[in-house]
Amino acid sequence: MERSTLLLLMAVFIPAAAVAETGHDCPLSGKAASGAPHSCPLGASKASAKGHDHAGDVARRGEKGMGFSQERTTHHFLLTPDGGSIEVTVNDPGDSASLGQIRTHIAHIREMFAAGDFSIPIFVHDTTPPGVSTMKRRASAIGFSYEDLPGGGRVVISTSDADARDAVHDFLRFQIQEHGTGDPTAVR
Repeated sequence: MERSTLLLLMAVFIPAAAVAETGHDCPLSGKAASGAPHSCPLGASKASAKGHDHAGDVARRGEKGMGFSQERTTHHFLLTPDGGSIEVTVNDPGDSASLGQIRTHIAHIREMFAAGDFSIPIFVHDTTPPGVSTMKRRASAIGFSYEDLPGGGRVVISTSDADARDAVHDFLRFQIQEHGTGDPTAVR
Protein backbone atom coordinates (compact mmCIF):
# COMPACT_ATOMS: atom_id res chain seq x y z
CA MET A 1 0.00 0.00 0.00
CA GLU A 2 1.32 3.44 -0.89
CA ARG A 3 2.33 5.69 1.99
CA SER A 4 -0.15 8.43 0.95
CA THR A 5 -3.03 5.93 0.92
CA LEU A 6 -2.01 4.60 4.32
CA LEU A 7 -1.85 8.13 5.76
CA LEU A 8 -5.28 8.92 4.34
CA LEU A 9 -6.77 5.77 5.86
CA MET A 10 -5.19 6.58 9.22
CA ALA A 11 -6.57 10.14 9.10
CA VAL A 12 -10.07 8.79 8.49
CA PHE A 13 -10.20 5.72 10.73
CA ILE A 14 -8.15 6.66 13.78
CA PRO A 15 -10.36 9.65 14.74
CA ALA A 16 -13.46 7.51 14.16
CA ALA A 17 -12.05 4.80 16.42
CA ALA A 18 -11.20 7.39 19.09
CA VAL A 19 -14.75 8.73 18.97
CA ALA A 20 -16.12 5.21 19.33
CA GLU A 21 -14.24 4.92 22.63
CA THR A 22 -15.52 8.12 24.24
CA GLY A 23 -18.53 8.79 26.47
CA HIS A 24 -19.93 11.59 24.39
CA ASP A 25 -21.02 12.65 20.99
CA CYS A 26 -18.22 14.18 19.04
CA PRO A 27 -19.25 17.42 17.33
CA LEU A 28 -16.94 16.64 14.45
CA SER A 29 -18.46 13.25 13.65
CA GLY A 30 -21.87 13.40 15.32
CA LYS A 31 -21.28 9.84 16.53
CA ALA A 32 -22.09 8.64 20.00
CA ALA A 33 -19.54 6.71 21.99
CA SER A 34 -18.67 5.17 25.43
CA GLY A 35 -16.19 6.52 28.10
CA ALA A 36 -12.51 7.53 27.69
CA PRO A 37 -12.01 11.25 28.29
CA HIS A 38 -10.31 13.46 25.70
CA SER A 39 -10.64 10.98 22.83
CA CYS A 40 -12.71 13.29 20.66
CA PRO A 41 -10.58 15.43 18.35
CA LEU A 42 -12.08 18.52 20.03
CA GLY A 43 -10.99 17.27 23.44
CA ALA A 44 -14.45 17.26 25.02
CA SER A 45 -15.02 14.82 27.86
CA LYS A 46 -17.73 13.74 30.26
CA ALA A 47 -16.00 13.95 33.61
CA SER A 48 -18.08 12.60 36.44
CA ALA A 49 -15.68 13.11 39.33
CA LYS A 50 -16.97 14.75 42.51
CA GLY A 51 -16.56 18.49 42.37
CA HIS A 52 -16.96 18.56 38.62
CA ASP A 53 -18.09 22.04 37.57
CA HIS A 54 -20.58 21.26 34.80
CA ALA A 55 -21.88 24.84 34.55
CA GLY A 56 -18.32 26.17 34.36
CA ASP A 57 -17.44 23.64 31.66
CA VAL A 58 -20.53 24.64 29.64
CA ALA A 59 -19.55 28.31 29.98
CA ARG A 60 -15.93 27.65 28.93
CA ARG A 61 -16.93 25.53 25.94
CA GLY A 62 -19.67 28.07 25.15
CA GLU A 63 -17.15 30.88 25.00
CA LYS A 64 -14.91 28.80 22.74
CA GLY A 65 -17.73 27.54 20.51
CA MET A 66 -19.66 30.82 20.28
CA GLY A 67 -16.76 33.24 20.11
CA PHE A 68 -17.90 35.67 22.80
CA SER A 69 -17.82 36.05 26.58
CA GLN A 70 -20.58 34.19 28.38
CA GLU A 71 -20.19 36.57 31.33
CA ARG A 72 -20.72 39.71 29.24
CA THR A 73 -23.81 38.36 27.50
CA THR A 74 -27.25 36.96 28.36
CA HIS A 75 -28.97 34.01 26.69
CA HIS A 76 -32.71 33.42 26.51
CA PHE A 77 -34.52 30.39 25.10
CA LEU A 78 -38.22 30.97 24.55
CA LEU A 79 -40.89 28.43 23.61
CA THR A 80 -43.75 29.44 21.30
CA PRO A 81 -46.71 27.48 19.90
CA ASP A 82 -44.88 26.97 16.59
CA GLY A 83 -41.33 26.51 17.94
CA GLY A 84 -39.36 29.14 19.79
CA SER A 85 -36.31 31.36 19.73
CA ILE A 86 -32.73 31.65 20.87
CA GLU A 87 -31.77 35.18 21.91
CA VAL A 88 -28.41 36.52 22.98
CA THR A 89 -27.83 40.12 24.10
CA VAL A 90 -24.99 42.14 25.57
CA ASN A 91 -25.14 43.03 29.25
CA ASP A 92 -23.52 46.43 28.61
CA PRO A 93 -25.15 48.45 25.81
CA GLY A 94 -21.77 50.04 25.08
CA ASP A 95 -20.09 46.67 24.42
CA SER A 96 -19.97 46.94 20.63
CA ALA A 97 -17.34 44.19 20.30
CA SER A 98 -19.58 41.59 21.98
CA LEU A 99 -22.60 42.88 20.04
CA GLY A 100 -20.83 42.22 16.74
CA GLN A 101 -19.67 38.79 17.89
CA ILE A 102 -23.21 37.87 19.00
CA ARG A 103 -24.78 38.90 15.69
CA THR A 104 -22.15 37.04 13.69
CA HIS A 105 -22.59 33.91 15.80
CA ILE A 106 -26.41 33.95 15.83
CA ALA A 107 -26.57 34.47 12.05
CA HIS A 108 -24.12 31.58 11.66
CA ILE A 109 -26.21 29.38 14.01
CA ARG A 110 -29.27 30.05 11.84
CA GLU A 111 -27.37 28.84 8.77
CA MET A 112 -25.96 25.79 10.57
CA PHE A 113 -29.29 24.72 12.08
CA ALA A 114 -31.06 25.19 8.72
CA ALA A 115 -28.46 22.82 7.24
CA GLY A 116 -29.07 20.28 10.03
CA ASP A 117 -25.72 21.06 11.69
CA PHE A 118 -25.94 21.14 15.49
CA SER A 119 -22.22 20.66 16.16
CA ILE A 120 -21.86 23.83 18.24
CA PRO A 121 -24.52 22.95 20.87
CA ILE A 122 -23.19 19.38 20.91
CA PHE A 123 -19.69 20.74 21.59
CA VAL A 124 -20.86 23.32 24.16
CA HIS A 125 -22.89 20.79 26.16
CA ASP A 126 -20.59 17.81 25.59
CA THR A 127 -23.63 15.76 24.61
CA THR A 128 -26.30 15.71 21.95
CA PRO A 129 -29.15 17.83 23.32
CA PRO A 130 -32.64 16.31 23.38
CA GLY A 131 -34.55 16.99 20.18
CA VAL A 132 -31.49 17.28 17.92
CA SER A 133 -31.90 13.94 16.15
CA THR A 134 -35.52 14.75 15.27
CA MET A 135 -34.61 18.32 14.29
CA LYS A 136 -31.99 16.90 11.90
CA ARG A 137 -34.46 14.38 10.42
CA ARG A 138 -37.23 16.98 10.10
CA ALA A 139 -34.97 19.89 9.02
CA SER A 140 -36.97 20.49 5.86
CA ALA A 141 -40.10 21.03 7.99
CA ILE A 142 -38.45 23.63 10.25
CA GLY A 143 -37.88 27.29 9.42
CA PHE A 144 -34.95 29.21 10.89
CA SER A 145 -34.76 32.99 10.59
CA TYR A 146 -32.39 35.59 11.99
CA GLU A 147 -33.37 38.92 13.54
CA ASP A 148 -31.26 41.72 14.97
CA LEU A 149 -32.23 42.75 18.49
CA PRO A 150 -31.33 46.17 19.92
CA GLY A 151 -28.54 44.57 21.99
CA GLY A 152 -27.93 41.32 20.13
CA GLY A 153 -29.55 38.78 17.85
CA ARG A 154 -32.19 36.10 17.71
CA VAL A 155 -32.83 32.88 15.80
CA VAL A 156 -36.53 32.21 15.41
CA ILE A 157 -37.37 28.53 14.94
CA SER A 158 -40.79 27.70 13.54
CA THR A 159 -42.65 24.67 12.24
CA SER A 160 -46.17 23.36 11.72
CA ASP A 161 -44.92 19.76 12.06
CA ALA A 162 -45.92 18.41 15.51
CA ASP A 163 -42.91 16.08 15.89
CA ALA A 164 -40.48 18.81 14.86
CA ARG A 165 -42.15 21.31 17.21
CA ASP A 166 -41.90 18.90 20.14
CA ALA A 167 -38.21 18.36 19.31
CA VAL A 168 -37.60 22.13 19.18
CA HIS A 169 -39.30 22.50 22.57
CA ASP A 170 -37.18 19.67 24.04
CA PHE A 171 -34.04 21.30 22.65
CA LEU A 172 -34.94 24.73 24.07
CA ARG A 173 -35.89 23.33 27.49
CA PHE A 174 -32.52 21.61 27.66
CA GLN A 175 -30.81 24.92 26.82
CA ILE A 176 -32.78 26.71 29.56
CA GLN A 177 -31.63 24.13 32.10
CA GLU A 178 -28.02 23.95 30.93
CA HIS A 179 -27.52 27.71 30.73
CA GLY A 180 -29.53 28.37 33.89
CA THR A 181 -31.49 31.17 32.22
CA GLY A 182 -34.63 30.80 34.32
CA ASP A 183 -36.74 31.18 31.18
CA PRO A 184 -40.22 29.58 31.29
CA THR A 185 -40.27 25.97 30.11
CA ALA A 186 -43.96 26.22 29.16
CA VAL A 187 -45.12 27.35 25.75
CA ARG A 188 -46.23 30.96 25.68
